[in-house]
Amino acid sequence: MKEHKNRSANILSSKDDAFVRDASKSKGQDSKSSGIVAGRNAVRELLRSGAAIDKILVSGKEGSITVIVAEARKRGVPVLDVDGAKLDRLSCGAVHQGVLAYASQKEYSSVEDILALAKERNESPLIAIADGVEDPHNLGALIRCSEIAGCHGVIIPKRRSSGLTPVVTKASAGAIWHMPVARVANIAQTIEFLKENGIWTFAAEAGGSAYYETDFNLPAAIVFGSEGEGVGRLVKDRCDFVVSIPMYGRVNSLNVSTAAAVILCHAARMQRVGK
Repeated sequence: MKEHKNRSANILSSKDDAFVRDASKSKGQDSKSSGIVAGRNAVRELLRSGAAIDKILVSGKEGSITVIVAEARKRGVPVLDVDGAKLDRLSCGAVHQGVLAYASQKEYSSVEDILALAKERNESPLIAIADGVEDPHNLGALIRCSEIAGCHGVIIPKRRSSGLTPVVTKASAGAIWHMPVARVANIAQTIEFLKENGIWTFAAEAGGSAYYETDFNLPAAIVFGSEGEGVGRLVKDRCDFVVSIPMYGRVNSLNVSTAAAVILCHAARMQRVGK
């Protein structure tokens, strides 16, 4: 087993209704994402997140739209009645379900912000790292899984990765508004930084110890790679452990977000209730 100073651990063995369209073009490696958020679930999660909202447009006030309108007015967000054709134009034909919001910018967080959040909650850090996940659908789904598992943040690289694009927001089903996302220049160096701050790092890759035989009841960051390339060699070498999901069928791989759901939910349970 690998060791790192100042850390200790007991290792047993090693289409949703959300839609976002950019309201302005990105410039270089920007740190923000802004746009229109459409769909009942996405707008509802946007309201719950406490993010700044310029206004909400609705067509009709039936069903869950009435709840959205009530919450918006409670927060002092202007609500405008428009016809469905206007919503169709603004959402570029995506399913808006009669509601969309003009959202303010979603800012990237820092790795320090993620660690601070865990400390603020008095919880053991649980972080997901996406190494080279370029498909925005996969990244959005991974963010969604991370939020459901109670992760304190997701870390993505500036290169060879999707940013917080409209498709990512759609795939996250609104989870993006609750989840800090840090964008870093180098994943391998970030892993070293995490280790220096007491975080144990795990690469989710083939050939490792079964995830259910690994003790995650400790500060943990778990790295998930792309379906095609997996976790990069340099990143994998920097990690303390390699964990795998045993495959008993004929198919020998999982979508990255599915793998993340399995491992992150197991790790979250272990952190909360022990072995």
